[in-house]
Amino acid sequence: MFENKKIFILGMARSGYEAAKFLSQYNNEIVLNDGNEKQDEKHIKELEELGVKVVLGKHPDELLTDDFDYIIKNPGIKDTHKYIEYAYKHNIKVINEMELAYYFLSKKDIKLVSITGTNGKTTTTTLIYEIIKRSKRKVHLTGNIGYPLISFLNDISNGDIVVSEVSIQQLVNLDKFKPDIAVITNISEAHIDHVGSFENYIKTKAKIFRNQTKDDYAIINMENNYCMDITKDINSNKMYFSSKNVADIYINNNSIYYKNNKYLELDEIGLIGMHNYENIMCAILACKIIGVEDKYIKEVIRTFNGVEHRLEYVCSKNKRKFYNDSKATNNKSTMIALSSFKSSTILIMGGLDRGQSFDELYPYMKNVKLVVAYGQTKNKIKDFCNKYNIKCNVFDNLLESTHNAYDNSIEGDIILLSPACASWDQYKKFEDRGLEFKKIVNDIN
Repeated sequence: MFENKKIFILGMARSGYEAAKFLSQYNNEIVLNDGNEKQDEKHIKELEELGVKVVLGKHPDELLTDDFDYIIKNPGIKDTHKYIEYAYKHNIKVINEMELAYYFLSKKDIKLVSITGTNGKTTTTTLIYEIIKRSKRKVHLTGNIGYPLISFLNDISNGDIVVSEVSIQQLVNLDKFKPDIAVITNISEAHIDHVGSFENYIKTKAKIFRNQTKDDYAIINMENNYCMDITKDINSNKMYFSSKNVADIYINNNSIYYKNNKYLELDEIGLIGMHNYENIMCAILACKIIGVEDKYIKEVIRTFNGVEHRLEYVCSKNKRKFYNDSKATNNKSTMIALSSFKSSTILIMGGLDRGQSFDELYPYMKNVKLVVAYGQTKNKIKDFCNKYNIKCNVFDNLLESTHNAYDNSIEGDIILLSPACASWDQYKKFEDRGLEFKKIVNDIN
């Protein structure tokens, strides 16, 4: 299927580079194109030595012709790109790196656990991986979390477990992809700019279950109506988690119950917040299905302190606690962050303007004594705060905003970076924003 073919790879980065390198083993004619000419020089040289034609800095009309068999596109590229529209018009198959990897992976006897959802994907994925790793079984951490699935193919053997975070962008171009265990943490409005509408977003999320059979498992959030709606008619075995009602795993009396038996007290858990308890319940269900012993599950849950840039505790300075939640790129994520603290909070937020409103944040602002806004959305955030009589200071950048937040704080305050916006107005990715915030905080005297 992917041998002796003519293949066009759109977008380099990690996934495009890994896809081109892998496919070069199968006598394919490969063209890799990226509009950004600033790519890793070693990677460019390596691919060219493998026979890949690399074209950077532009998208020439004549580069893509109708004799290509496939376009493998970076998930971040929209279907409105001129090459993708051309491909659809000329019946060229469009997939992404994850779909490509699955074709080869499906030929092996492995367990594939895939996690999607609007929020909580990374924490849930990491927890499942860490638990399985603790049990001494061979497991691979892949997907949207930063490690292209294609890059692991030569290392994956029969009997291995593959844990993958799957983003909405990756789901768009998945076709045959089928996880043995599919987890959906929740659904709320996000990434409308990529898929066009919330309706399309919901339909795209449902693709994680589309190819599952009665031999597979779906782990579903009982308290999310969208999750319940899209899983009504799926073929897989359904297992439910709930923060409010009795389910396969649920919360009651400050404890997690599994199959109606007390499993773990919330006070034993290192993470804070109901959203994290929901992520933990997903991880428990997935690991129980796989057959991991309870002692390993509980050991990891008791000691796991979270992932970088997701409600990450940075440090305490003069009895003010700083938290880095740079991964909060939408309102829902910031709502979750604000719900996790009961102390007086100074909220730093702002970033790329995607046309969003911030009104839905208001019910979660009761402990926020000051908002410090920056970036493209700073004036929109200021208008939101004025509307609800919330004090707001406005600055151009994160450095000024963080120092202003500290200057206006007192002992016992939480200083929280939870932007509710993408980072792309000033940063290449949210990780860069979070790293800068931590550096600024650590430099405060």
